[in-house]
Amino acid sequence: INDAQKYADEMIGKTYCWISNTKPYRITAFFTISNDSIKTITLSSSSKNRLNRTLPNAKRGRSYPAVLIGRVGVNTEFRGLNIGTQLIQFIKDWFCAKDNKTGCRFLIVDAYNRESVLAFYKRNGFKYLYADEEEEKNYYNTAPNESMQTRLMYFDLKTNI
Repeated sequence: INDAQKYADEMIGKTYCWISNTKPYRITAFFTISNDSIKTITLSSSSKNRLNRTLPNAKRGRSYPAVLIGRVGVNTEFRGLNIGTQLIQFIKDWFCAKDNKTGCRFLIVDAYNRESVLAFYKRNGFKYLYADEEEEKNYYNTAPNESMQTRLMYFDLKTNI
C-alpha cells in the first residue's frame, strides 16, 4: 500500500486490488506487476537447457519476455479461503487471454525463501529458475555462507492454455 503509488508514478509497476463485493467493501487481495525478462545468459547450462526445451529451436534466444508478479498479499480477514491461488490463476488467465497486450511467455516471482511461500508457488505450477540455491547465489554474487532471502521462480504460460 505504501509503495504502490510510488511504483505507478515512476512507471515501474502497476498495482491491482481485489475488492470484496459486499458492504463494507474491503481490499481482499492485491498484486503488483511489471515487465521483465528471463535472461538465459545468467543461467547455468542445465537450467538454460531446461527452459529452452519448452521453446522451438527457431525461437530460442538470450532473453524471453516475462511479467514479474510482485507484492502479492491477501488481507488477513480473507486468509484460508484460497484467495491467493485464485489470484495467481487470475493473473495466469489474464496474460493468456486473446487480448493480452504484453506478448509475454513467462510469469516470474521473486518469492520469499520460506517453505510455506515456496510451497504455495510450487502448488500453483511455478518452478525454480535456478536449479539450486548455490546456482542462484552465484548469479546474485551472494556469499556462500549467506542465506538467500528470496528465490526466483517462473511459470510457463503455454502450460496454462
